[in-house]
Amino acid sequence: MKSLRWAAAGVGVMGVAATLLTGCSDVQKALNKGGDTPCSDYVKQDQDTQRTTITKFIKQQTGNDHEPAGTTVDLTIASVNFLCSNQRNASTPIKNADVAGIFLNK
Repeated sequence: MKSLRWAAAGVGVMGVAATLLTGCSDVQKALNKGGDTPCSDYVKQDQDTQRTTITKFIKQQTGNDHEPAGTTVDLTIASVNFLCSNQRNASTPIKNADVAGIFLNK
């Protein structure tokens, strides 16, 4: 009987932990700047955070709150990764990253 209570307690603790972790993810999404994220910050993000940033950026650009297609997100990530990794002005927001920025110091 004692082990059953410990098992139930363990399941409860795991449920609370999962809820807290999910909550952090929601907070991160809410605080994410999307297209206003500077290239210097974007290139430091892990892949999941970059995907969240790009998804929010696409939603901002389209004015649509629906999840964009995965291929759209993937292509945008590839473009922004290329542009930001070569951007001379690291404070350039990802929404303004452009090919000219690779060659010109804006």
